[in-house]
Amino acid sequence: MAEEHAALFAAELQSLRDRDLSRTTDDPTRGVDFTSNDYLGLAQDPRVVEAAVRALQEHGAGAAAARLLAGPLPSHDAAEEAAATWLSAEAALLLPSGYHANAALVGALAGRGDVLVSDALVHASLIDAARASRARVEVHAHLDLDEIEHRLATARGARRRILLTEGVFSMDGTAAPLAALCEICARHDAWLVVDEAHSAGLLGPCGAGAVAEAAAAGARVDRMLARVVTGGKALGVSGAFIVGSRSLRELIVHRGRAFIFSTAPSPAVAAALTAAIGIAAAEDERRERCLDAAREIARGLELPTPDGAIVPWVIGGNRRTLALAERLRSAGFGVRAVRSPTVPAGTERLRLVGHAHNTAAEIDTLVRAARQAALDLPATITISAVASETTRRERSPAWIIAGTDTGVGKTVLSAVVVRAAARAGRGSGYWKPVQTGSDDDTGEVRRLVSGHDVEFAEPLARFPLPASPHEAAADVDASVPVARLTPTLDDLRSGDDRRPWFVELAGGLMVPYRMDVLQIDWLAEIGVPVLLAARSSLGTLNHTLLSVRALERARVDVRALFLIGEPHPSNFATLAELAGVADVFEFPRLESLRAAELDAWIDGARSHRGTALSDLFACGTPLTQPTQ
Repeated sequence: MAEEHAALFAAELQSLRDRDLSRTTDDPTRGVDFTSNDYLGLAQDPRVVEAAVRALQEHGAGAAAARLLAGPLPSHDAAEEAAATWLSAEAALLLPSGYHANAALVGALAGRGDVLVSDALVHASLIDAARASRARVEVHAHLDLDEIEHRLATARGARRRILLTEGVFSMDGTAAPLAALCEICARHDAWLVVDEAHSAGLLGPCGAGAVAEAAAAGARVDRMLARVVTGGKALGVSGAFIVGSRSLRELIVHRGRAFIFSTAPSPAVAAALTAAIGIAAAEDERRERCLDAAREIARGLELPTPDGAIVPWVIGGNRRTLALAERLRSAGFGVRAVRSPTVPAGTERLRLVGHAHNTAAEIDTLVRAARQAALDLPATITISAVASETTRRERSPAWIIAGTDTGVGKTVLSAVVVRAAARAGRGSGYWKPVQTGSDDDTGEVRRLVSGHDVEFAEPLARFPLPASPHEAAADVDASVPVARLTPTLDDLRSGDDRRPWFVELAGGLMVPYRMDVLQIDWLAEIGVPVLLAARSSLGTLNHTLLSVRALERARVDVRALFLIGEPHPSNFATLAELAGVADVFEFPRLESLRAAELDAWIDGARSHRGTALSDLFACGTPLTQPTQ
């Protein structure tokens, strides 16, 4: 069995190794802690440990079942009451983890007909929860207030508009401008959800978080719908609370699947959380020691002053970042490298963390060792260059042009959207990774966008047989270079000009690159939104809905659907209602493919809800996956 599994996963694991993305749970390296999220040092506090032990002795090791089966334990009720009091809220609900909390919260709040507007750098749990909700997801550039306004304005017809953000972002360490976000939500009748994982315990009066800090400064927070406070960060335990109104708590109890179907946290966890909240709320000096430690690290490395405990030191390149982390671990420091695609390519970093328990001598030694290690690395970025590097840099936007099957018009659609994006002012880019048959789709798109600022990337492979990629490759005793797909796209998106890139697939979604890798598998890996081309004629309902559902199951966002061919009002209306896609366009067969005709259609194109084609590419970034 072990040998069969090794063979089954060999190609995937080798691909990860080739991209310097190997991970292990067996690394025994410890050292002085400059990486954990135990900001206040409460994980080892005797009062927190004693509370856990007492609960174990009184109530046993586990909660026995989900809350709705086994009922609440006294320790659960006490922890929720403590959290609600601490954050000045009506109610709180305890879940096993921050991932569970975000899944339960977003899943209960949003569904078809709703719009979630999400910062590009929110935690992976919010990204996954948003995708799974089946609400329309609009992703905006990190902390870009103008784009948030734009996206909420275009969501006026939604049943519910919810803005997702973090108090302090887990990889960049930047604080969200909550006062401004609340004002924007008020203007657009939207609601704000804040993940306080890295701000609760550190910011605001009594460490009650970024929302409390904004309220204390006079900001209106009446559009605040919910906060998520994780127990595994400043509180030093585990679990997480959803904090808000009593009616919000009741809704999640009824509709939050991650709450309903998960075993409740153990009595020990709940009791430890109650104790940790009491300490975090009362001991301001711990909080100040932690924040001072982070500021000292940043000052020593000539980095921007952090908003919380996280100090991102951007190095660039997975291999160099790993090498620097290894040098510091060898010097006795517990640090870790954060690599792409966890963070955008080009912003690979050491995520350094200040703690209340880090001494001045430890910080000074870390800074000196880090400076020397950076200088010793061949061709590394110097400290001064790192200081000027912005950790808010993001990849260029990208969209995938996919089809329900071959011959539906993907290449002409590619030319149209590439041309539309280029006309919007930032230029655009086009890439077809695999070309089969004698056609030259790259050349055709080049011809149709002539005169515009468009950058072209050559296919990774061209195969003469007009067949699926895996068959066409086998015909010449070759294989599709699957391992190069993601790194090549990352390289294209790393340019400074921020031009959007459009990537045209070969054939339908389920077409194989290899017998073990379908095109849709790659889309699931990269998380880039799709523009889906489909026929307008008889038979499209089945093909199109199957394709949309397949993308949903793969958690890939379908940003727009294009019905290509003779207009069919019934099919258009049916798919606009059933597909659950943000925008559905009709794209008639054009009499000629000349510049004037293409531009005329671009200028007049409107989706079923009135969105102009050019507005799809006016701003925005696809989903990224920062993690804790």
